[in-house]
Amino acid sequence: MKFKVEEITSVIKQEIAQFQSELDVSDVGRVLEIGDGIARIYGLNNAMAGELLQFENGEYGQVFNLEGDSIGAVVYGDYLGIKEGDDVRGMGELLSIPVGREMLGRVVDPLGLPLDGGAEITTKLRKPLEMIAPGIAERQPVVEPLQTGIKAIDSMIPIGRGQRELIIGDRKTGKTALAIDAIINQKNKDVVCVYVAIGQKESTVARVVEILREHGAMDYTIVVNASAADPAPMQYIAPYAGVTLAEYFMYEENRDTLCVYDDLTKQAQAYRQVSLLLRRPPGREAYPGDVFYLHSRLLERAVKLSDDMGGGSLTALPIIETLEGEVSAYIPTNVISITDGQIYLRPDLFFAGVRPAIDVGISVSRVGGKAQVKAMKDIAGMLRLDLASFRELEAFSQLGTDLDKATQAQLDRGRRMVEILKQPQYQPMDVFDQVVSLFVGISGLLDDIDVHHIAAFEKQMHEYLKANNSELLTELRSRGEMSDEFKSRLTAAIREFKRTETM
Repeated sequence: MKFKVEEITSVIKQEIAQFQSELDVSDVGRVLEIGDGIARIYGLNNAMAGELLQFENGEYGQVFNLEGDSIGAVVYGDYLGIKEGDDVRGMGELLSIPVGREMLGRVVDPLGLPLDGGAEITTKLRKPLEMIAPGIAERQPVVEPLQTGIKAIDSMIPIGRGQRELIIGDRKTGKTALAIDAIINQKNKDVVCVYVAIGQKESTVARVVEILREHGAMDYTIVVNASAADPAPMQYIAPYAGVTLAEYFMYEENRDTLCVYDDLTKQAQAYRQVSLLLRRPPGREAYPGDVFYLHSRLLERAVKLSDDMGGGSLTALPIIETLEGEVSAYIPTNVISITDGQIYLRPDLFFAGVRPAIDVGISVSRVGGKAQVKAMKDIAGMLRLDLASFRELEAFSQLGTDLDKATQAQLDRGRRMVEILKQPQYQPMDVFDQVVSLFVGISGLLDDIDVHHIAAFEKQMHEYLKANNSELLTELRSRGEMSDEFKSRLTAAIREFKRTETM
């Protein structure tokens, strides 16, 4: 049987076309030294700054320093399993994390791996941890309130959706409790929350997760945990992982999100540790020169997007721990200058039983009344100044000077306002219930109530109004403001309650 030349040629051409030479070309280096979460690597000549690396034992790392004859890299995970001489492979991509609805209700590490003992998380999408923040044209002013459920904050230091509000104070003054209250208060408000725990004890994070579960808040919350036992590089990237998870819901689903970073002091300390081990030059307090950029590129990602971009928002509540109230230290002043206001918690107020222990003198919201319900804005307009002047007057009165009648009345009113602003932990309050409580204090309806009985009076008053004057509360919610006629009807209802209670 003879074959034609054309047939033979076509068969050869087909064979050549089907033949694929698969040559695996990859950049491989070797570990020169390893320790404390840091690796020095030789041979990765084409490595990019920030490139993802994979070590021989499967752990991941990232290029940090590009030097003349070697590179400095950080190791994300167990660096004890890496030995000198091990191979390191450049992945040719940036560090990324899985994002999506599948992350809701889960506790994950900064690489997106589950820590809660649940099923493995599989998502369709991954996003890089480092993203450029939206520009001016992609933003719009912050005007929509993000209710925290805390009377003292929603009335005097209001937070808007897309704002960055710093929570600052010494350790054990209730900083985390404020943030957890804000998360619990987002129930049924279609806000996705991300809580980032940096350098916390495992037991502390487990308690926070348990509290969120008890209040049904884990359904819309993601917890990112880089505990005190984790290497410094994991603590350094944890906030970026948290904001990336939140950005998915903001960009892809046009939703409002809330990010809590607890706390950025420990992130800065972890970054300082990594930088010094990589022999980067130390600056003030041994922090590297780019420690301001560390926090600014994180917090600038908080935004209220323009309508063209979908109108979603990312609100940031960074937490900073001070030492002995030193607000003017390096890291606190850095973060204060980046954020849109701060809530300062004072230890002396906390231990005196004023909780939340907010110092109204230096706490401020630079968005202010723009992000406030009109009814609250009308009621609480002068509240912050009144309380600040009360604190000064109270300090003066402790000198034992005889006070005139007007000054004494101002002191008595101030004490009652402080009492009405106190709030139990993990019990956020609806904003219109807050309006009623503050109205009662400001209008003088508490002046004849003993200070120690105000908390019980407030609780019973709300129960009475809901049972007997529900139409007033419905009207307040629907209108969102208080007219003079409405105030007189509300005053009459509260006086009726006082009369029935005293009978």
